[in-house]
Amino acid sequence: MCYVNRGNFQFKRQFAAMLLPCFFFGTAFAGALNRTDGNAGRLDTTTNPIEIVYPSSHDPDDKRSAYYVKLLDLAMSKTGVAYNLHPFVFVTFGARIMQKMQDDEDINVTWELTSPEWEKALAPVRISLDKGILGWRLFLINKRDEQAFAKVQTLNDLRQYSAGQQRDWSDVAILRANGLKVVDAAIYNSMFKMLAADRFQYFPRGVGEIWGEAQRSADLGIEIEPTLALHYPVHTYFFVSKKNLALHRLLDQGLRAAIKDGSFDKLFDQYNGEAMTKAHFDTRRVFELTVPE
Repeated sequence: MCYVNRGNFQFKRQFAAMLLPCFFFGTAFAGALNRTDGNAGRLDTTTNPIEIVYPSSHDPDDKRSAYYVKLLDLAMSKTGVAYNLHPFVFVTFGARIMQKMQDDEDINVTWELTSPEWEKALAPVRISLDKGILGWRLFLINKRDEQAFAKVQTLNDLRQYSAGQQRDWSDVAILRANGLKVVDAAIYNSMFKMLAADRFQYFPRGVGEIWGEAQRSADLGIEIEPTLALHYPVHTYFFVSKKNLALHRLLDQGLRAAIKDGSFDKLFDQYNGEAMTKAHFDTRRVFELTVPE
């Protein structure tokens, strides 16, 4: 574990490298894509549009999924097949989404920070949707704690405080594996009031999502901590059922086409470019965390 000093040129190069799309495709699973298992590997693309159903928050102010929905639409638009996108409104995500997809119930595609658990249960489309930026974390904190966090110089210093995370997020295992204290909660929306009530002292959030969350929770006395950040090398993938290899092929094909013609990068910059600039990572103390296998 290490941290990156402010103004460190090596950090800038590392950050730029992390923003490259991940094109790795597992050979074992790639081989499986060349097979069809009964009807599971086939989609009728000749007459009826493909119905694609993704999870959607019940909270209309929750904009975290907007980029991924747009990217899903973009990828499918590059395939040349007719399709319809439908949200399935859901109170919680994580394990329940995984189970619904395994049971072929209500939802047939989602996006998630990848982990061994997710890759064992479902089939990942191994192209990094957010170019790794979900692994660059800023902190939501109570305004009254700003001076305390300004004194944090090492990862050991940070370990005296508790981080908040939703219980079924992959980040929980990553933070705990690096010796950080975590208070987990079942429901995402409850975590802002928990932070305000000092149930935990910081809420690590992805650089692309924290600005809207800070604005929404400002009336609770919550702000973005200006000097610190975490980084761990992770990627967000689309996931489908292992029985639905045809949809897997289409998403892989569509994403690669969008990368090739530049529309992937254009959409990424539209949703994330300003957030990355505002983060000023080159002036922050960035603690590098390892990801457990």
